[in-house]
Amino acid sequence: MKTAGLTGAALDWAVAKCEEWPMGIWYDEDELPMIRDDEVPEYKPSTDWAQGGPIIERERIEIASYGDQWQAVAHLESESIYERGETILMAAMRCYVASKRGDEIEIPEELI
Repeated sequence: MKTAGLTGAALDWAVAKCEEWPMGIWYDEDELPMIRDDEVPEYKPSTDWAQGGPIIERERIEIASYGDQWQAVAHLESESIYERGETILMAAMRCYVASKRGDEIEIPEELI
């Protein structure tokens, strides 16, 4: 799947993979997928500042408004990675995943 198209649990799962966290796919009371393990009740860095904010800071991801969206930039040694999203966290987490895994990432089918 294209990194630029990741949203929700699929984006959170991709961030967990980049963080090398052994998260699993669980389902909430509405049968919607969520990422969690026994210690983290729900991993959602694409919507939770307490989880996504430290990644933005650690990775020095820059944020700017871009029309009606947000743009995030990660500067690597040889290139800069740009991703956009409807929210700051969505743009930043897409940027983080793209900087670690590239423009495409294989996502479990139940998250697509």
